[in-house]
Amino acid sequence: MDEIQTRLSETSKTCLEAYGKWIEDKKDSNVKEALQSAIHELRKVSSRLEIELAVSEREHSTSKPLPIPSHRSTNKAPQTPILNDSDGGNQGNSPIVQKSAPRRRRPAPRKDS
Repeated sequence: MDEIQTRLSETSKTCLEAYGKWIEDKKDSNVKEALQSAIHELRKVSSRLEIELAVSEREHSTSKPLPIPSHRSTNKAPQTPILNDSDGGNQGNSPIVQKSAPRRRRPAPRKDS
């Protein structure tokens, strides 16, 4: 057995035992703390397992460039043509393209010193 499998087996057994004790006596704070500690250890092991899984997937995949998502490549900012009726440098009523206003970011919260 490898390290992760051993840890997963031991921590799940410990967590089940702590859960059984907690079911019997829910008012005992020591039993509750033991269960919380066992759950925390189980989370740490599952996190390690997720990391190993991600590393394994990265090793098996080749270095392919990520494709541009379709929603990014097709939905560009709408541009509305406006006809210019005046003769101010634009001859022949050709359309003037008006771009939408850029989005503004919210200001960062001020830190009071």
